[in-house]
Amino acid sequence: MSDFHSTRDKSVRPCPAGDDECTNLPEVKRLQEEIRRLSALVRTDELTKLFNFRYFTLALSLEMERTRRSGQPTCLIMLDLDHFKAINDVHGHEVGNIVLSHISDLIRKAIRRLDIPCRYGGEEFTLILPDTTLEQGIRFANRLRVIIENTPVQTLSMQLEIGASFGVDVYARGDQISEKEFVEKVDGFLYLAKQEGRNQVCHEKPEKMKDGALSRI
Repeated sequence: MSDFHSTRDKSVRPCPAGDDECTNLPEVKRLQEEIRRLSALVRTDELTKLFNFRYFTLALSLEMERTRRSGQPTCLIMLDLDHFKAINDVHGHEVGNIVLSHISDLIRKAIRRLDIPCRYGGEEFTLILPDTTLEQGIRFANRLRVIIENTPVQTLSMQLEIGASFGVDVYARGDQISEKEFVEKVDGFLYLAKQEGRNQVCHEKPEKMKDGALSRI
């Protein structure tokens, strides 16, 4: 005699308690959906829909640990929109928010699925690129810089051309710096890009290219 329950897929349990007749199932499902929604809010920037600063710090720590274990490099890119304060001052914060949303859309379209795009704060963004060498990160940063430069922001009343400055570095197995030091190093390259005229990418030269300390592209 066949057992009805033995023929069912026991891996499918609509009720967490395993009760197929659970009268609270709709409420359980609602609470599960609410938990998923709140989890997304905790790690997502509301305006840009990119990951927020809190998630960035966690993700960078995990990727650097992955590098220490696997030897695969982790590339970090920091970018800051040029003259963004002037946009807010002249056109208002609503237009500024449109610009930030526009840039975040461009970033999402340019990255791979495994990359981690974050809003670092204000008009500054960070991109964690797992399994990416310095040369690959530099090429990507320059490609994104050109995309931003050549894709103006269109509002109802105007078109705004935007530029961005970039700092790039890589964390490799054997490196002895902390997450904080890694971020500060990349931020230093970003600051240099700003000081050298904006709308450019600054970084250390890759080993095979080295004949000086820094490179500006």
